[in-house]
Amino acid sequence: MPAPQRLLMVCLGNICRSPMAEGALRARLHAAGLGMAVEVDSAGVGRWHVGNPPDPRAITCAARHGVDIAGLRARQLRPADHDAFDLLLCADASVLQAVRAAAPAGARARSALLLPWGGFAARTEIPDPYTGGMADFEHVWTLVDAAAAAIVARTAAHAQR
Repeated sequence: MPAPQRLLMVCLGNICRSPMAEGALRARLHAAGLGMAVEVDSAGVGRWHVGNPPDPRAITCAARHGVDIAGLRARQLRPADHDAFDLLLCADASVLQAVRAAAPAGARARSALLLPWGGFAARTEIPDPYTGGMADFEHVWTLVDAAAAAIVARTAAHAQR
């Protein structure tokens, strides 16, 4: 059995978008029987929330969709992540820029925007819902769950080759 692909979801503080993306992808991989094919984690480029659970609105939103992210804890992107993961999938262009700037020389991991990498060329960024309301979190869930579904489809197609 080949080594699992390692994906790191990245946003600003690791309490909204990236834990929601991590939860959505884990749930979809598990439902498809592909949990062993892909390892998923999340991180933030900032250290503001390190050790904290996701935003309560993110937890509530994910739970409404049958996904429990309450046990996740925010962490900051580390230099070692650039070698430990195959791909760092970023919520927006500013996060992508920060991730690339933080990459050590010779880093192995590639970095990309989550939505385009997931096949959504028309939408490039996941908006930050932090200063918004539940409707903003629901919109983010729709985006990260669609990206998760696309990643699972891509993983399943690759596994059948």
